[in-house]
Amino acid sequence: MSDAVLLEIDDGIALVTFNRPDKLNALNYDLIDCLMAALDRIETDAAVRAVILTGAGERAFSAGADIHEFAGSVRRGRDTAVRDFVRRGQAMTARLEAFRKPVIAAVNGLAFGGGCEITEAVHLAIASERARFAKPEIDLGMPPTFGGTQRLPRLVGRKRALELLLTGDPFSPQRALEIGLVNRVVTHDVLLPAARELAARIVRHSPLAVGGIITAVTRGLNMGIGEGLQVESEQFAALVPTSDLGEDINAWIERRPPSYSGR
Repeated sequence: MSDAVLLEIDDGIALVTFNRPDKLNALNYDLIDCLMAALDRIETDAAVRAVILTGAGERAFSAGADIHEFAGSVRRGRDTAVRDFVRRGQAMTARLEAFRKPVIAAVNGLAFGGGCEITEAVHLAIASERARFAKPEIDLGMPPTFGGTQRLPRLVGRKRALELLLTGDPFSPQRALEIGLVNRVVTHDVLLPAARELAARIVRHSPLAVGGIITAVTRGLNMGIGEGLQVESEQFAALVPTSDLGEDINAWIERRPPSYSGR
């Protein structure tokens, strides 16, 4: 892994930092590839129970795609641009959305373009009062390509999403909270502690149950209610033979804290 992404693991929580502060943490291909590699490592580490994403420096979570690199792909033609840029970015946001460990964005500054699409894709988000959001792809004569035309309307509603997508106008963290893009807005100095506190409230529960809930919600959003209920049933059924479910039930009956084996 290059230093485009930093990974720190402490007390069951992985802190993943986009590390291009001089470029406002723009998402070049190397950074995206490094993020995917970090997720591979986190996924197989049973000691890691939650993930926090943030940006290095004081100015940006991520200002979006690296336009200079992307422009080179465009100049090489449609097939190259789709392969190198669109598929890479969509794979990243799809991976974050479907990740079975909770992913929390700690949005510390600008979250424009791809940075906003990451915020849309992750499970939970806390924004600093200094955060600023925008969907500025329209200014480049293109739609969002990392899933923003699909996830944003599902999160905030069609008309709200279209206003943001068609104008490209930036909006405040308070507006992001109002429309449901983030869960909470906090003062800048407590952003990471607030993200860690939220993660801690989740990881006290069974990791198998957490993963099942994430999977059921993520898959069910793109299904009819009948199909979604079937996914919910499947996720419950998968837990029945595990020790975690029995331990949780016994702990509740015995009025004691549960102890999980994760099997």
